Amino acid sequence: MSQPVSTLERDARQLHSDGHTPGKVDPGEIAVGVVIGRVSEFFDFFVYAIASVVVFPKLIFPYVDPLTGTLYSFGIFALAFLARPFGTALLMAIDRTSGRGAKLTAALFLLGTSTVAIAFLPGHAQLGGWSAWLLAAFRIGQGVAWGGTWDGLAPLLALNAPEGRRGWYAMLPQLGAPIGLIIASALFAFFIGNLSAEDFFSWGWRYPFFVAFAINVVALFARLRMAVTPEYTDLFKRGDLEPARVIETVRHEGRGIAIGAFAPLATFALFHMVTVFPLSWVFLFTQEGPTRFLLIEAIAAFFGLAAVVASGFVADRVGRRNLLGGSAAAIAVFSGFAPQLLNGGVVGESLFMVLAFVLLGLSFGQSSGVVASNFRRRYRYTASALTNDFAWLFGAGFAPLAALLLSSHFGIIASGAYLLSGAVCTLLALRMNKRLELAAG
Repeated sequence: MSQPVSTLERDARQLHSDGHTPGKVDPGEIAVGVVIGRVSEFFDFFVYAIASVVVFPKLIFPYVDPLTGTLYSFGIFALAFLARPFGTALLMAIDRTSGRGAKLTAALFLLGTSTVAIAFLPGHAQLGGWSAWLLAAFRIGQGVAWGGTWDGLAPLLALNAPEGRRGWYAMLPQLGAPIGLIIASALFAFFIGNLSAEDFFSWGWRYPFFVAFAINVVALFARLRMAVTPEYTDLFKRGDLEPARVIETVRHEGRGIAIGAFAPLATFALFHMVTVFPLSWVFLFTQEGPTRFLLIEAIAAFFGLAAVVASGFVADRVGRRNLLGGSAAAIAVFSGFAPQLLNGGVVGESLFMVLAFVLLGLSFGQSSGVVASNFRRRYRYTASALTNDFAWLFGAGFAPLAALLLSSHFGIIASGAYLLSGAVCTLLALRMNKRLELAAG
């Protein structure tokens, strides 16, 4: 079976050959391409997440109180995670018929277009209720696009890594999340801190969405360069990157997909509990403005970045499953006391964010593809993509909404209940996965 090659892929080979053998890129350059692609995705993600707290409640839902507007905003926020599996199914079909380059181009074009469309979105004052419907449509577009940006390289790097180095290779693609958050938080903090409220809500909040489109263009060529390397092509020929039909994949690997979706649940629940929910709580229930907290978030994300790197070393010594299990147990403990720190002023907020990001980095660095080795090679690529989609949906999609709803009714400590449930699910899923491996062996 030969993979179709698009014109863009051929252009990418020529553009990046630099006088060397066409398509000849070393593994280090592949890693750079993966990180750039992940930074692009997560920058898009965090730009929208921050706007869902500081912009959309006032711009789209000015007719309700700030808490209700934020809950409505978080409801639209979740639509991308509901749409993501459908995007995977749709764009996997493009992958099978037209090649990986066509799939990545279509996905990133849709992601960029949806993101820029949000930047031009009129508010409720101009369109009335239609502004909310348009925002929902563009958010669904982002979700469909994210389903198509899956390249499978995170679990495949781990599976094909040298003995004793799987944790390190699995960690590399995960660096994009803290980097994307740092850039997005700093950008919003700059505009909020340096513009009047009128200018910010008129045009300032739109600028990060335009930046996201520009980053998408860079990411497209970085990913195309990666997709045409001999290493990547070899993985396709061996079947590791061969897209299978979604229904067929679910029929043969449904149990593994379900276990894989719940294995990183603690990580993905914490992901939004530390990146989206705290900003909403501080913005709504304290006297602090968003600028200082966004800077605290950006600084804490550097600790998360260091923890992601450290996860590679730790996983290679104690094992990825042991690290995820230990992290889930630590997250369970964290959920019992840490949310109260958000009511502790700058010191409490900073302590919460640093502790949370360290835990997040250690677990998130190894969260991708922990059960991928259980999938049969024929279905591994598609099964890994679906596992990733459902893990984000169940673990993260409704986390900000659930946490804010719980905490607004029962106090900030109640938000830890959602996090605790994710930790329990992770521990159970890891135990089931171990039994599945023993049975298979």
